[in-house]
Amino acid sequence: MTLKEAYNYGVYFLSANGIDEADFKSLCLACSVAGIKNNEFYLHKNDEIIMKRFADLLWRVKSGEPLQYVIGKWDFYNYEFYVGSGVLIPRPETEELTKLVINYAKNIDFPIIYDLCAGCGCIGISVAREVPKSKVYCVEISDEAFFYLNKNSAFDNNVFPVKQDVNLFPKINETADIIVSNPPYIKTSELKNLQAEVGKEPVSALDGGESGLHFYYSISENWKYALKPGGKIFFEIGNEQGKDVENILSSNGFSDVKIIKDIYGNNRIVSAVKS
Repeated sequence: MTLKEAYNYGVYFLSANGIDEADFKSLCLACSVAGIKNNEFYLHKNDEIIMKRFADLLWRVKSGEPLQYVIGKWDFYNYEFYVGSGVLIPRPETEELTKLVINYAKNIDFPIIYDLCAGCGCIGISVAREVPKSKVYCVEISDEAFFYLNKNSAFDNNVFPVKQDVNLFPKINETADIIVSNPPYIKTSELKNLQAEVGKEPVSALDGGESGLHFYYSISENWKYALKPGGKIFFEIGNEQGKDVENILSSNGFSDVKIIKDIYGNNRIVSAVKS
């Protein structure tokens, strides 16, 4: 079967089974089997592919497994990252956080950066690659996520995975110029309302406690001591958490707190300076 025929069948199969974005998901799966990028589809549309492998992937998506886990990798910022069960899937809004950190880090000579709750490492590794003179510590506690963090950073000499709970005081010896984190920030009571595919992602990467603010408290209180005076902290937040996170940071001695909107006009990032 050609790539185009497989794609057409995939759209029909997924649509018939009530899967949303059937055309996009079929394209991603077909191109994954062919070993090409999505934008190369038309250059290879008449190539033959292994239909059994494609069919296996279709059935995994039909069963509710996230597309990104089925493919095993996903694009983020300018790079591709391995992902799988047990790790939070990189999302476009987090690219905005990453870009802010990169632009800020480029103005610092040899910056030391902590990426807390690093997951697969998409933020910290992207920063490390865009700012090659940086030294980036990616801190993660989950065994499953740490596996992907190590795999993704295997060839990055300026990335240092650290297995640690961010609820505890840091055990890294170097003080940081920048702390960045996309922590779990969904209220525990709201987890049951998530889309079915999101529910397949690890609860530990989503659950921000009763208020959704647990990790903002922990990081602001425990990790401020690891940040240099004048150093900057960047958080991704839920769109209703801006003022709460601002208050948490202010009460922990941070100043110049800014709430930044994403491309959709939602509050998405909070930055602050250690006084």
